Amino acid sequence: MIASRSIDDLLPVVKEKVKKFVALCKGDGIELLVTSTYRDHESQNALYAQGRTEPGNIVTNAKGGQSFHNYRCAVDVVPIVNGKPCWDSNHPIWQKVGNYGKLAGLEWAGDWTRFKEYPHFQYTGGLTLADLRAGKEVK
Repeated sequence: MIASRSIDDLLPVVKEKVKKFVALCKGDGIELLVTSTYRDHESQNALYAQGRTEPGNIVTNAKGGQSFHNYRCAVDVVPIVNGKPCWDSNHPIWQKVGNYGKLAGLEWAGDWTRFKEYPHFQYTGGLTLADLRAGKEVK
Protein backbone atom coordinates (compact mmCIF):
# COMPACT_ATOMS: atom_id res chain seq x y z
CA MET A 1 0.00 0.00 0.00
CA ILE A 2 1.22 3.48 -0.87
CA ALA A 3 -0.10 6.52 0.93
CA SER A 4 2.08 9.60 0.60
CA ARG A 5 2.23 12.91 2.45
CA SER A 6 4.82 14.40 0.10
CA ILE A 7 3.78 17.13 -2.32
CA ASP A 8 6.57 15.81 -4.55
CA ASP A 9 4.25 12.90 -5.33
CA LEU A 10 1.66 15.21 -6.92
CA LEU A 11 1.51 16.06 -10.62
CA PRO A 12 3.80 19.03 -11.34
CA VAL A 13 0.93 21.47 -12.01
CA VAL A 14 -0.82 20.41 -8.79
CA LYS A 15 2.43 20.56 -6.81
CA GLU A 16 2.98 24.18 -7.86
CA LYS A 17 -0.54 25.16 -6.81
CA VAL A 18 -0.12 23.40 -3.45
CA LYS A 19 3.21 25.14 -2.87
CA LYS A 20 1.51 28.49 -3.53
CA PHE A 21 -1.34 27.49 -1.18
CA VAL A 22 1.07 26.60 1.63
CA ALA A 23 3.00 29.85 1.08
CA LEU A 24 -0.19 31.95 1.19
CA CYS A 25 -1.17 30.34 4.48
CA LYS A 26 2.33 30.75 5.90
CA GLY A 27 2.27 34.43 4.93
CA ASP A 28 -0.79 34.82 7.15
CA GLY A 29 0.81 32.89 10.02
CA ILE A 30 -1.10 29.67 9.31
CA GLU A 31 0.96 26.49 9.47
CA LEU A 32 -0.42 23.58 7.45
CA LEU A 33 0.33 19.92 7.93
CA VAL A 34 -0.03 17.86 4.75
CA THR A 35 -1.73 14.62 5.74
CA SER A 36 -2.22 12.99 2.33
CA THR A 37 -1.26 13.42 -1.31
CA TYR A 38 -0.99 10.35 -3.56
CA ARG A 39 -2.78 7.14 -2.54
CA ASP A 40 -2.78 3.91 -4.50
CA HIS A 41 -6.04 2.02 -4.99
CA GLU A 42 -5.32 -0.37 -2.11
CA SER A 43 -4.83 2.52 0.33
CA GLN A 44 -7.97 4.21 -0.98
CA ASN A 45 -9.97 1.02 -0.48
CA ALA A 46 -8.65 0.76 3.10
CA LEU A 47 -9.87 4.32 3.78
CA TYR A 48 -13.22 3.52 2.19
CA ALA A 49 -13.59 0.49 4.48
CA GLN A 50 -13.17 2.71 7.54
CA GLY A 51 -16.55 3.11 9.24
CA ARG A 52 -18.05 0.45 7.02
CA THR A 53 -16.31 -2.91 7.40
CA GLU A 54 -13.46 -1.61 9.58
CA PRO A 55 -13.51 0.42 12.82
CA GLY A 56 -13.59 4.21 12.74
CA ASN A 57 -15.56 7.03 11.20
CA ILE A 58 -16.45 7.23 7.53
CA VAL A 59 -13.91 9.63 5.99
CA THR A 60 -14.48 9.11 2.27
CA ASN A 61 -17.12 8.01 -0.20
CA ALA A 62 -14.48 7.11 -2.79
CA LYS A 63 -13.23 3.60 -3.48
CA GLY A 64 -9.93 2.92 -5.26
CA GLY A 65 -9.92 4.70 -8.64
CA GLN A 66 -12.71 7.05 -7.54
CA SER A 67 -10.54 9.64 -5.76
CA PHE A 68 -8.42 12.39 -7.26
CA HIS A 69 -5.75 11.30 -4.75
CA ASN A 70 -5.34 8.17 -6.88
CA TYR A 71 -4.31 10.37 -9.83
CA ARG A 72 -1.91 12.69 -7.94
CA CYS A 73 -4.33 15.62 -8.18
CA ALA A 74 -5.37 16.09 -4.54
CA VAL A 75 -3.99 17.05 -1.16
CA ASP A 76 -5.40 16.84 2.35
CA VAL A 77 -4.17 19.33 4.94
CA VAL A 78 -4.92 20.39 8.49
CA PRO A 79 -4.04 23.75 10.06
CA ILE A 80 -1.97 23.75 13.23
CA VAL A 81 -3.53 25.83 16.02
CA ASN A 82 -1.68 26.25 19.30
CA GLY A 83 0.71 23.48 18.28
CA LYS A 84 -1.98 20.91 17.50
CA PRO A 85 -3.91 19.89 14.37
CA CYS A 86 -7.31 21.63 14.25
CA TRP A 87 -9.85 19.18 12.82
CA ASP A 88 -12.84 21.25 14.03
CA SER A 89 -14.48 22.44 10.81
CA ASN A 90 -16.35 25.10 12.80
CA HIS A 91 -13.08 26.82 13.73
CA PRO A 92 -12.79 30.09 11.77
CA ILE A 93 -9.29 29.17 10.55
CA TRP A 94 -10.85 26.71 8.08
CA GLN A 95 -12.52 29.51 6.11
CA LYS A 96 -9.15 31.25 5.79
CA VAL A 97 -7.46 28.00 4.73
CA GLY A 98 -10.22 27.30 2.20
CA ASN A 99 -9.95 30.80 0.74
CA TYR A 100 -6.17 30.53 0.39
CA GLY A 101 -6.52 27.18 -1.36
CA LYS A 102 -8.97 28.67 -3.84
CA LEU A 103 -6.73 31.71 -4.32
CA ALA A 104 -3.92 29.29 -5.26
CA GLY A 105 -6.15 27.74 -7.94
CA LEU A 106 -7.39 24.67 -6.06
CA GLU A 107 -10.93 23.43 -5.62
CA TRP A 108 -11.88 23.20 -1.94
CA ALA A 109 -14.09 20.32 -0.84
CA GLY A 110 -15.29 22.49 2.03
CA ASP A 111 -17.48 24.21 -0.59
CA TRP A 112 -19.12 20.98 -1.70
CA THR A 113 -22.81 20.64 -0.95
CA ARG A 114 -22.63 16.89 -0.25
CA PHE A 115 -20.00 15.29 1.99
CA LYS A 116 -17.98 18.41 2.74
CA GLU A 117 -14.31 17.58 3.29
CA TYR A 118 -12.61 20.60 4.79
CA PRO A 119 -9.08 19.11 4.60
CA HIS A 120 -9.41 18.19 0.89
CA PHE A 121 -8.17 20.33 -2.01
CA GLN A 122 -7.77 19.26 -5.64
CA TYR A 123 -6.89 20.47 -9.09
CA THR A 124 -8.39 18.56 -12.00
CA GLY A 125 -7.76 20.88 -14.93
CA GLY A 126 -11.43 20.42 -15.78
CA LEU A 127 -11.07 16.66 -16.15
CA THR A 128 -13.38 14.12 -14.54
CA LEU A 129 -12.43 10.87 -12.88
CA ALA A 130 -13.67 9.09 -16.02
CA ASP A 131 -11.24 11.21 -18.07
CA LEU A 132 -8.36 10.27 -15.80
CA ARG A 133 -9.29 6.58 -15.84
CA ALA A 134 -9.28 6.81 -19.65
CA GLY A 135 -5.68 8.07 -19.54
CA LYS A 136 -6.17 11.81 -20.01
CA GLU A 137 -3.63 13.99 -18.18
CA VAL A 138 -4.18 17.05 -16.02
CA LYS A 139 -2.28 20.03 -17.39
